[in-house]
Amino acid sequence: MKFISTRGGEKVTGAEAIVKGLSANGGLFVPETFPKVSGKEMEEMLTMSYPERAAKVLIKYLDDYDEKELLEACEAAYAKFEGPDPAPLVKIEDKLYILELFHGPTCAFKDMALTVLPYLLRKGCDICGVKEQILVLVATSGDTGKAALEGFKDADGVKIMVFYPDDGVSSMQKLQMCTQEGGNVNVVAVKGNFDDCQTAVKTIFNSQEDAAILKEKGTLLSSANSINFGRLAPQIAYYFSAYLDLVSSSQIEMGEEVDFSVPTGNFGNILAAYYAKRMGLPVRRLHCASNMNNVLTDFLAKGKYDVHREFYKTMSPSMDILVSSNLERLLFEVSGRNYKVTAERMAKLKSEGVYEITEDERAKIAEIFDGGFADEDEVVETVYDLFCDTGYTMDTHTGCAMKVANDWFYKNKKDVTKMVVVSTASPYKFPQDVLYAVTGNDVRDSFKGIKRLHAATAMAIPKSLATLRDKPIRFKTTVAKDKMFDEVLKFVEQK
Repeated sequence: MKFISTRGGEKVTGAEAIVKGLSANGGLFVPETFPKVSGKEMEEMLTMSYPERAAKVLIKYLDDYDEKELLEACEAAYAKFEGPDPAPLVKIEDKLYILELFHGPTCAFKDMALTVLPYLLRKGCDICGVKEQILVLVATSGDTGKAALEGFKDADGVKIMVFYPDDGVSSMQKLQMCTQEGGNVNVVAVKGNFDDCQTAVKTIFNSQEDAAILKEKGTLLSSANSINFGRLAPQIAYYFSAYLDLVSSSQIEMGEEVDFSVPTGNFGNILAAYYAKRMGLPVRRLHCASNMNNVLTDFLAKGKYDVHREFYKTMSPSMDILVSSNLERLLFEVSGRNYKVTAERMAKLKSEGVYEITEDERAKIAEIFDGGFADEDEVVETVYDLFCDTGYTMDTHTGCAMKVANDWFYKNKKDVTKMVVVSTASPYKFPQDVLYAVTGNDVRDSFKGIKRLHAATAMAIPKSLATLRDKPIRFKTTVAKDKMFDEVLKFVEQK
């Protein structure tokens, strides 16, 4: 399997795509063709464990890796999760299910990929003959940072540096990152929002001058954001696993189509579902759920992407994003894989903050995708209603996806297609907001929020969050966005 850039100019192996992260011209790597999972293979996967299913999906793309080693890496990664199933499916109503992706070390869906990525990157370096130290550079809106830090801590030959928007993540997310253990990790706050962090990190990746400076110091850059295919690929697996669980529990017949409602900021999570569909998974529709930063909702409705809008800090901070990087991969597909058009649109987005697609392209997207969003009051109401009606507690990001799912069923009352709402974080990662939604009570302290949320819901508190309060704060640096590379150099030079 070869990988090509959405902006043309390169063709690389899977290992090279993962080690590089981004193509030299700033494009994202995509598979040259989409591998297929046959009906027979789906039947065989029914009785497999989650790590076995994940390895089967991954080897379809990463055929330059050893399949046995890949399975061992998946088994080791998912052994770090709490409970017997890394991605359990919970039935809410006859047509409605929740896929829980928050049972990993950092209580967020990013763990599903970032526990496997260190192996993929380290092995990729071995396959490619890379001897330099790897610096994993991450921009985070909250969850990716901690999951990447935890995944790469003390990894041989790798350093990891995370930038997050100051005052743009939840207090629990900030505490998780700033108390991170490991001798090869660094965390820096940036004055600005997530888009500022992400743009600056991309600029560093795309700068030949910066790359030359780092190479002189024996360092190569790579990424743990979903722009890296090694981050995206493991996420495809949980869509297959959710579907297979529906079949094995007799909720659907093999071959029956299902829908997914996905809370989306950077478009990586829902893009993984699209890739699963292209591989043969019987997916009917993908419902793209946003918060008040609903640039994707407008794009799906009108075919125009425009970042010139008010930016909101919401109770679902991991979705507080206006520039959705992974949308580039979808644009590449619906344009007929036209790398010139894709590059032009991305250049226009960078220079003017806006681009438009053709009506034909918009129609192609509309065959699979639709979009919706929830404002702050609607998130609270949705979380409250589900708790009152069923006793189930969900976080605020999942609340956005549930609101969009509810809206779909309200408009399509006779629809009998099963809907899976993708739950991306533990409610305990956002305890004050979830507590307010469930009980109407306000608390300022996160740990009081956890205690009271537990009293109200009886949900088990994840061990990693229960012990967080006693950890020392290690990282306190805050910089302007134009000083981020200076911090990178300081970190690289540390022994």
